[in-house]
Amino acid sequence: MAKKIFITGTGTDVGKTYVAGLLLKKLKENDLNAAYYKAAMSGNERTKEGVLIPGDALYVRKISGIEQPLAQMCPYVYETAVSPHLASRIEGGPVVMEEVARGFQEVCRQYDYVTMEGSGGILCPICFDEKELWLEDVIRELGLSSLIVADAGLGTINSVALTAEYMRAKKLPVKGIIFNHFHPGNRMEEDNLRMCEYRTKLPVLACVKEGDRELEIEIDKLTALFEEDE
Repeated sequence: MAKKIFITGTGTDVGKTYVAGLLLKKLKENDLNAAYYKAAMSGNERTKEGVLIPGDALYVRKISGIEQPLAQMCPYVYETAVSPHLASRIEGGPVVMEEVARGFQEVCRQYDYVTMEGSGGILCPICFDEKELWLEDVIRELGLSSLIVADAGLGTINSVALTAEYMRAKKLPVKGIIFNHFHPGNRMEEDNLRMCEYRTKLPVLACVKEGDRELEIEIDKLTALFEEDE
């Protein structure tokens, strides 16, 4: 059975997909059989033939070099750039947890390391009208531990601490924090890292700078973050 990890963020556009791509690239470069999965993707574009392409999955595949089929990486793909619950209300095809779990288990049977990425932040609604389903429900149902991806800049102490405290209250295990858009030598950002560690009691696992093509973490420390089912 595969070893797994979940990537959530402090909000939309903090760089979850970018970090996921770098993480998978690291695994692949160390000859590990790695894969990506996401329950639902919104804001996708169509081909000339009208077929929706899962943009996040395509980006991860390009940056990481993995050869996993796009069709296997995400069961629910929407065109409208809103949260999945609203996108499915507009377009049809609401997310069903059983289908998400089925696709996830299929990926886990074929690969040794599976990185699952969330939509938006931890409080993202995945489905609401047909059946209430939140991102936290998906994480809990699949039994995953998480990494929190955050922007290193102004305001991150508040967003990181609130995300971590919410997940702790909901008994969702968190392994640590990865900061994106980090500028070494920036006094505020370096202090943000220290304050987030202090407030959350979570380790900063890595910092990603603009344009980075490598995740600066030792491979043994990275693989230790992934967990098998008990």
